[in-house]
Amino acid sequence: MPTQQPPLADRRASYTRHVDRRLPAGPAAQPAPAGSAYSSETGRTYRLDRLIGKGGFGEVYLATPSGNGSSDQVCVKISDRLSGWLREAYFAELLAREPRALRVYDRFVESVDGEMRYCLAMEYAEHGDLGAWLEKVGAQSERFVRRELAAIAGALDALHRGHALHRDLTPFNVFVCAGNELKLGDFGIATHQLSRRGVTADAFNLFHVPNEIAWGRVRRWQKRDDVYQIGLLAAMLLRGDITSPMRSKDVRGLPCSDHLKEVIHCCLGSRGKRYESARELITALRKPPKEPSLGRVPSLEGKRVSFTGFLIRPRADAIAAARKAGALVQSKPGPSTDILVRGRPNAQQIAGRDGGSKLIEVRRLAAEGIKVTVIGERQFWKLAEPPAPAKKKARHPRARLNSKSVSRRDSSSAPKPNSLQATRGTRRS
Repeated sequence: MPTQQPPLADRRASYTRHVDRRLPAGPAAQPAPAGSAYSSETGRTYRLDRLIGKGGFGEVYLATPSGNGSSDQVCVKISDRLSGWLREAYFAELLAREPRALRVYDRFVESVDGEMRYCLAMEYAEHGDLGAWLEKVGAQSERFVRRELAAIAGALDALHRGHALHRDLTPFNVFVCAGNELKLGDFGIATHQLSRRGVTADAFNLFHVPNEIAWGRVRRWQKRDDVYQIGLLAAMLLRGDITSPMRSKDVRGLPCSDHLKEVIHCCLGSRGKRYESARELITALRKPPKEPSLGRVPSLEGKRVSFTGFLIRPRADAIAAARKAGALVQSKPGPSTDILVRGRPNAQQIAGRDGGSKLIEVRRLAAEGIKVTVIGERQFWKLAEPPAPAKKKARHPRARLNSKSVSRRDSSSAPKPNSLQATRGTRRS
């Protein structure tokens, strides 16, 4: 069962409970003075300047390191939870070369008054998390959304290629750094998967999760669920709002191009039709699909046919005509569909003129090598109701009699050969 989630104000998902280990005090774990944290790994002392974040994960301080010749400020994240600290340290090392993953400079444990503190010295995001930043600056342009979406999807792709899942891609775990660059952080519930079936969905943020997982119908978290959360982030950036709910049917109202609407819908739509990994999402962002062109088919007989758009005649008439022509009618296109009959586009389609759910599905099938021929309504009616062959007009009996009498009259009026010439011709022969 999913774990119970903390209030939204905590801005984090729950972690699995564990028993903290208590390490013996010694030279490697020197107690830090008040207002500082000492790293036995690097020998640095971090002066904790001020508290900038607090929640179920622990506390985050803006800190100044000493002993490294640099005055650049960092964030020091202090937690009493070993499991989350280990995960973050491990995945930060895994993504150390990814420019859009928040860097971790130092990781260490210290004992303070007999209590163990698990610390991470991290890159400082000067604009805070994405939620706080959007509250200040508002909605972003499509160009910004496309660029940053592909960038953080690149970091997520590195996780996916390593057979790992983030599971907590919320606006509170995406940070805005210098130059308004978005970076992924907080890998406290990230985990590896042993098979393509994913991992048990036992830790997640209830406000940023697919409905089928939130309602318990699906109990496995997969790469496509990370992609779902990226789609939510894209919608939040376009609207400048992280509080309003976002459903797949709301995509049509987003202030962006039809292509980006289609990409976001393929992140948020039905589970089986989402992008299966961050790599597929990046490809879709960089390579817009070709506009659907109408094809031609010789006959409807034995074909599986589906319809989309507004037809000139009622849909029921079209279905009846298709069946009469020997076709099998399907309510929506799928891998077995042969023909999609396209009528006039609906202005309320999910992703614009060429972004209806059925056209999106046809393009998705085409990417998998499954061809569905799209034909226009005019061609459909020609195939379903072909014009009857023209019949020869029957001639009236009196007309036939008149033609016979004319032919007889013509033969009787023809000149007869001269009898003398005929006799001479006979004698010569």
